[in-house]
Amino acid sequence: MARRKKEPPDTHRARISAAAQRLFSERGVTSVTVDDIAREAGYSKATLYVYFQDKEEIVRLLVLRSMELLRDSIRQALAGEDGVQRQYRGICLALERFQEQYPYYFESALGRIPLDFAGAPQNMPPVEQEIFQVGEAINRDIAGLLEEGIRTGQFRPDLQVLPTVFAFWAGLSGLIRMASDKSEYIELVMKQSRREFLDYSYDLLYRSIAAEPGQEAETDG
Repeated sequence: MARRKKEPPDTHRARISAAAQRLFSERGVTSVTVDDIAREAGYSKATLYVYFQDKEEIVRLLVLRSMELLRDSIRQALAGEDGVQRQYRGICLALERFQEQYPYYFESALGRIPLDFAGAPQNMPPVEQEIFQVGEAINRDIAGLLEEGIRTGQFRPDLQVLPTVFAFWAGLSGLIRMASDKSEYIELVMKQSRREFLDYSYDLLYRSIAAEPGQEAETDG
């Protein structure tokens, strides 16, 4: 215990949040108590409260971490490909890998995020401001891809960028969840592998925003 007391606060917060993540992944957030987290991390409840105000603060920290990982995955995908269609495909595959490697973070980043939107973002608690800012950075990255596609005539000129960003996330995250949860049905009934289903679905989503033949020439003119 003496050694632990000498460790910096961030080390304790990381240990506690890692324990919480394990429990949340196994049992869900609502069924896990602060006592459970303290026990899993090897702390007393009183000591846990030295580093976190309550369970919600731990949840928000994990959401922030998930958003940062997602942002980094998307930026790597965008930087690693040339051309709008290849970048779109790169984002699809990056999100798919993100779900496979970090299923809890995937659900945290793309599920309901516990932010108080009653006031301006600058009035939120610091960690909520960070979550909001990272989320907006992700949206800007996707919006930039859409705007480039519209500018070059590869995407429909009538797209509303921000609603399309949200539809993009809803479509992709739903498909990836479906492919994970219904893989047996996809193979037995659709006679497709998970890979074939996702590739077909990614292409279907892309074609829903792609410019019609002739629109590229109109845009350039």
